[in-house]
Amino acid sequence: MGEERKLGVGIFGAGWVAGEHARAYLNNPHCRIVAIGSRTERSAKALADRYGLDVRIYTDYQKFLDDPELDVVSICTPPNLHAQETIEAAQAGKHILIEKAIAIKLEDLPKMEKAVKEAGVKTVVSFVLRWNPLFQCIKSLLEEDAIGRIFYAEVDYWHGIGPWYKQYSWNIRKDVGASSLLSAGCHAVDAMRYFLGLDKKVVEVFAYSTKIWQEYEYDPTIAGVLKFEDGSIGKISSSIECTTPYQFNIDLLGESGTIRNNRIYSKKLMPGQTDYAVIPTILPDSGEVTHHPFQGEIDHFIDCILNDVESHVNLSDAIKTHEIIFAMDQSAAEGRPVKLPLL
Repeated sequence: MGEERKLGVGIFGAGWVAGEHARAYLNNPHCRIVAIGSRTERSAKALADRYGLDVRIYTDYQKFLDDPELDVVSICTPPNLHAQETIEAAQAGKHILIEKAIAIKLEDLPKMEKAVKEAGVKTVVSFVLRWNPLFQCIKSLLEEDAIGRIFYAEVDYWHGIGPWYKQYSWNIRKDVGASSLLSAGCHAVDAMRYFLGLDKKVVEVFAYSTKIWQEYEYDPTIAGVLKFEDGSIGKISSSIECTTPYQFNIDLLGESGTIRNNRIYSKKLMPGQTDYAVIPTILPDSGEVTHHPFQGEIDHFIDCILNDVESHVNLSDAIKTHEIIFAMDQSAAEGRPVKLPLL
């Protein structure tokens, strides 16, 4: 038997998250990095040199997509570029890992989905916290019906993104970072959907936003209430201007128990329980991308390609998360409740 042909991977964008993608691809036995692209040759070469990669370097995205060995693309550019880059990669027949946010305009979402479906390529959107051990523990407990039907949930994303972060210079811009939720708080929206059920529909949202750090061109803090089709409700907040250590809060109230981050109170699992039991696991307690489980995400992506299966966090699923985000941003801007669907 001949040696297995490895999938050829290209990474476009050479910032800090691109480095984590590179590290994970290098650790996967079924792929090899063949190309790196960026706006500048210098930054692309710097990423290649960091990992000792002998790869082709591109500054033109179309030439990057035309690389004859390219099968898989990681899109790691600023979010205002993701929609068009995804469409072009799909049209070129490439499988695509898309960093969040997938788009900063609502009208781009159906265009992206159409391109991906017509091309028949696999996609994963980088809601990487789904592979965090705490997330997986909570998901496992919920699948065991540990707390019964969830009727109320809260998820908060608090992470001050100031001048000490490289992305700050573009993150503060309305035409790039776009909003608190699109910039970073989308992880909280995705977590809400992940825990309550990916098929569970939000029918209405009402949100307010505010600003303390005046450098931002949009309100970096937002909080909103979500109403689900089954009557359950949720609250999501996102602040990227806060002065606090990174905090990701998860509170799930069920008919027969409660989960609060890494603590659980369950009448079903622990009859007679008098206080919360602590789940000894790793929390998503850092905004540094090196802390996040990219290996699990990228191994999953490669498995989906090789086995011809759709990911639970493909583009179509991520569009549902982004639709909630756009509704919350619209509600905060207009000062009124917004009904879903928007599309």
